[in-house]
Amino acid sequence: MSERRNVLTPEALAMVDVIARTGSFAAAARELGKVPSALTYSVRQLEEALDVLLFDRRSRQAQLTAAGQELLTEGRRLLQEMDAVANRVRRVASGWETQLSIAVDSILSSLTVFELCEAFYALNPPGGPGTRLRLRSEVLAGTWEALVHGQADLALGVAGEPSPVAGIAIQPLGELMMDFVVAPHHPLARETEPLSDTVLERHRAVAVADTAQRLAPITMNLLPGQDVLTVPSVPAKLEAILRGLGCGFLPRGLVRPHAEVGRLVVKAVARPRSAGRMHYAWRCPPGNGSNPANRQGLGQALQWWLEQIDRPATRNALLERHSGGPTLA
Repeated sequence: MSERRNVLTPEALAMVDVIARTGSFAAAARELGKVPSALTYSVRQLEEALDVLLFDRRSRQAQLTAAGQELLTEGRRLLQEMDAVANRVRRVASGWETQLSIAVDSILSSLTVFELCEAFYALNPPGGPGTRLRLRSEVLAGTWEALVHGQADLALGVAGEPSPVAGIAIQPLGELMMDFVVAPHHPLARETEPLSDTVLERHRAVAVADTAQRLAPITMNLLPGQDVLTVPSVPAKLEAILRGLGCGFLPRGLVRPHAEVGRLVVKAVARPRSAGRMHYAWRCPPGNGSNPANRQGLGQALQWWLEQIDRPATRNALLERHSGGPTLA
C-alpha cells in the first residue's frame, strides 16, 4: 500500500492530467519539457505500481481506461485540495492568500473588473502582499460551476437562482436589463414592432455558449428550430450582431452607446422582456456555514473584493458600465 501511495505524487497526477488534456504522449511531452520516451516510462512505472492499465494502447490517441479516468478525476480533486491546503496555510501565516481566483461572467463590465484589479494592486504593500489574481471568463452556468467545483474562490455574475451549496455564500448583485438588438442593415430593423416569435424564428440568433462542463448548460431566448450562431463571449456576440450576422439580446449598458450613434437598432419584441437576476458568491472556510454575513476566516484578499462588491456603486458598474462613463469612486 505504501508503494502505491508513494507513486501518487502531485507530479504524477499532473502528468496524467496533461496527457489526458492534450490527447497524446507527444503533445504532453512537449508541454512538460520531456522526451516522449521518458513520459511513457513514467506512465508505465505508475501503472506497474498501481497494477492497473491507465491508457488504452490500442488507440492512436492517449485514450484513458476506466481506471485511468477515475485516477484523472480523483487526481484533479486531490491537486485542488493540495492547492487549497497550501493557500490556507499561507493565509494563516500572513492573512493574505497566495492566489485568488475569480470567475467573471462575460456579460459583466470588464472595465469595472480591471478597475478593481488596479485598485487591488495599488494596495500597500502591493497585492496585499503577494496575492496573485487569476481571472476566469465564464458564461451562464459555467460561472457557478467554476465556484462549486473549486476552480474559483469568488464568482461574479451567477445567473438565476442557483440551489444552495454547503460552503458557498451568495448575495444578489442586481438585475441586468437586456435589449433585443439588430444591426441597421439587418432585415429585422425594418419589421413592424413588436416582433413576434413567428417573425423572429425566421432569422438567425446569436448566442453565447455556456462554459459549463459538468452542470446542465443554460439556454436563453432561443426559439425551437431557429438558426443559431454560437460565439464564445458577450463581446463576440456584440461583434456578430454589429456585422448583421444575427440578432439577439444584449445588456442595455452595452447597447446604449452603439444605439446612440446608429450602429444598433433596439427593437421591441412580443415576448415578455424581464431583467436577468445576477448574484455574486464565494467559498467559505470549512465549518463557517454559508451565511453571507459571516466572513470570519476569509483571506484578506477575498474580504477586500467582497467589500468593494458590497458597494452599490460597484455592483451597478459591473452590470451597466460597459464603456466610458465615470470610473469607480
